[in-house]
Amino acid sequence: MRRGELKNCRITKGQRVFDFFNICFLIMLSIVMFYPMWHVVCASFSDASELAKNEGVLLLPIQFNINAYSSMFKHPLIMRSYFNSIFLLVSSVAVSMLFTTICAYVLSRKNVLWNKFFNIMIIFTMFFHGGLIATYLLVARTLKLNNTYWALILPNALSVYNMIIMRTSFEGIPESISEAAYVDGASHWQVLWKIVLPLSKSILAVMVLYYAVGVWNAWFSASIYLSSRSKFPLQLILREILISNNTEQMAGVGGQDQEAIGETIKFATIVFATVPILCVYPFLQKYFTKGVMIGAVKG
Repeated sequence: MRRGELKNCRITKGQRVFDFFNICFLIMLSIVMFYPMWHVVCASFSDASELAKNEGVLLLPIQFNINAYSSMFKHPLIMRSYFNSIFLLVSSVAVSMLFTTICAYVLSRKNVLWNKFFNIMIIFTMFFHGGLIATYLLVARTLKLNNTYWALILPNALSVYNMIIMRTSFEGIPESISEAAYVDGASHWQVLWKIVLPLSKSILAVMVLYYAVGVWNAWFSASIYLSSRSKFPLQLILREILISNNTEQMAGVGGQDQEAIGETIKFATIVFATVPILCVYPFLQKYFTKGVMIGAVKG
């Protein structure tokens, strides 16, 4: 567009009105989404008895203290479950990224044997995914994987949705680069690790975030496969605290005080379980938008 044309492009009154209401709507939507998190944080640092009396909007902690957090750490399994979740997070993401990367690379190559067969298997897997999970309940018992972390890692080792996104991203890399490497004698493994992956940092970061959030928030599989409480992840302990009101051993008081302190302990546990994944996101956020767009639209 020329300079003269740019000068003639003026924002109309209707566009300004639309922008104004659009901005107001987005601000209100942000407040609605952010306030529940802020309320939980403020409540976790508030005095239990004063918080119980409060019925209005909570903007700041009431009589700031950390009693809820000190009581939370009295739970005999809170720190054990925290490290269990970290172990599951690291191991599950590593296994999932390995499987997803290899499958996505194979399906993105036009000259790889059984390429069409794997595409058919993708459709089959997506259609029968629920059935595969149900079948795994029997397989886990046959393979004696119950009450082991492998029962949590293997069923979710590969997300077909994530693999399709990564495959689309790999297909967007110019084929001439790979062909030049093949001419120089490079193998498929060398092309994958030395060419494709270094050029796909954005989509890799997105996949890590997707898998990490899924693993960190998961509790249902652990409730099915794990029977030893010492192996429970943090989310399962959090569910136990929130639903079962299992706060007596942490608060150490009774009656109305127990109920009031129990509420602040619940808020503190939620914050404690949410902070780790929030700390990961800022490091991957700059890759997020770019990675999703690259994986969603074939280049």
